[in-house]
Amino acid sequence: MSLNFFRYWQLKYPAPGAPKLAKRVKEQIEASGLSQLSISSDRNGTYHYNLGKALAPLKDESVLILGSENATHNKTVIAPRESPPFPWAVEFMSWLKNSLIEGKYDEVNHYEEKAPYAKLAHPHRPEHMFPLNVAMGAAGENSKAKVIHDSWDLGSLSYVSFGFTAACT
Repeated sequence: MSLNFFRYWQLKYPAPGAPKLAKRVKEQIEASGLSQLSISSDRNGTYHYNLGKALAPLKDESVLILGSENATHNKTVIAPRESPPFPWAVEFMSWLKNSLIEGKYDEVNHYEEKAPYAKLAHPHRPEHMFPLNVAMGAAGENSKAKVIHDSWDLGSLSYVSFGFTAACT
């Protein structure tokens, strides 16, 4: 089976749009003192976490806040399909899972300094981690994280998925 990444860009999804929701998102972002919604490699994990916190009230309006990327993203070090993950990737993911499950969100926001093998897991730019920071922020400080899917490909690409539940009050 060959890798065929381009096929995803060929997908067409004629979304109807949601101008009222877009206005609410803009209001939430501006009220928090932030200026942009997009993921930015010029910002850090804490910025993206705060971006998620700004969007958190939308959950009460039945808005799903979803972050999507690879938890490890090193396409320069790959193995054949169905190879076991590299030890450095396993160690990074173990750290990430434990940090999330234990609610150590500030450490995840600073993963580049805190996580083992952070530069191997994300060697080029950090923005592949930032959707996770947004989702963490949107879930709330005392939210609970759990692993809902965990798989690997090519030895270095983790497809782990986390779900967050709001803290019980």
